[in-house]
Amino acid sequence: MSKQNKRPDTVRLQRISKGFWESAALMSAVELGVFTAIANGQDTIASMANAIQIEPVNAERLLTALVAMELIIRDGDRFSNTEDVDRFLVEDKPTYAGPWMLFGKPRWEAWGHLTEHLKVREADQRILGMYDETFTVERAREYHEATYSIGMGAARRFHRQVDLAGRKKIMDLGGGSGCYCIVAAQNYPGMTAEVLDLPPVVVVTREYLQHNGVDKHVIATACDFTRDALPGDADVAIMASNLPQYSRPIIADVVSRVHDALLPGGEFHLIGEMLDADGSGPIAPALWGLSEAVSHSTGLAHSVTDCANYFEAAGFENIRIDEFIPDTLTRVSGVKKG
Repeated sequence: MSKQNKRPDTVRLQRISKGFWESAALMSAVELGVFTAIANGQDTIASMANAIQIEPVNAERLLTALVAMELIIRDGDRFSNTEDVDRFLVEDKPTYAGPWMLFGKPRWEAWGHLTEHLKVREADQRILGMYDETFTVERAREYHEATYSIGMGAARRFHRQVDLAGRKKIMDLGGGSGCYCIVAAQNYPGMTAEVLDLPPVVVVTREYLQHNGVDKHVIATACDFTRDALPGDADVAIMASNLPQYSRPIIADVVSRVHDALLPGGEFHLIGEMLDADGSGPIAPALWGLSEAVSHSTGLAHSVTDCANYFEAAGFENIRIDEFIPDTLTRVSGVKKG
């Protein structure tokens, strides 16, 4: 039977339905320190089992799965990390992103009830989704412990792509741990910045600013940027990695108010999990949009066309769409007329 006439089977569907098995294997490997042990030379089944204190048969089971998932490489009786795993999942490296890999684990139970969440009526949805009255300083601290390392990597990437020389002040909408402003303060002496976020979050933001030694140049202000007044003295605005949390009308309004608040000639960079123009993918932005159903928020995945239209309607000029992280994040930018 030719490939063209091959009868469909269930292999692809089964792989998707068991996707959480792969997630569990990755997360357990991070929690047990498998990749760190391999990097430190405990690279056989026996030495791995001893290093992470599990039975050899379970070490074999886990390592076999990780090889099949192309996270580690087997060469006879020895294992080694793939390049991305070695860079991001070996503890004590400055690029370690283990907490981010574990970020979704507490929500497994909620995703198991996705069908019920999808039946929630519009009247019962919240503008801020997960940021309800139970979002405390401690929850904000846990959240940003998971996101800080990946956020610093994104911030460094942004400042490699965008030259802010000559700019005076950044306002960062929903800036969390303040990564984009921290890197800006390190790169541009004399530049100031203001992180705008919810009251429990700014407590944590200030801790990160102080830890990085930039608290004299970067401040954190309690602000719900979906409705509160924005600073009127900034010539740069950044909003990164929180786009799907909000509905189309809310984002359109935020972009418009950012335009009005910026100084003439100021620039706005919206970095988010955006769908392609036809809305057919990539999968990461689509799933981030779906996750908002679990949070009972009004948010959803926005396309690059949606975002460019928000900028145009607000009055921005020189609108650009740039890939930020392939298949994950896109940067839409525009300039306010001088």
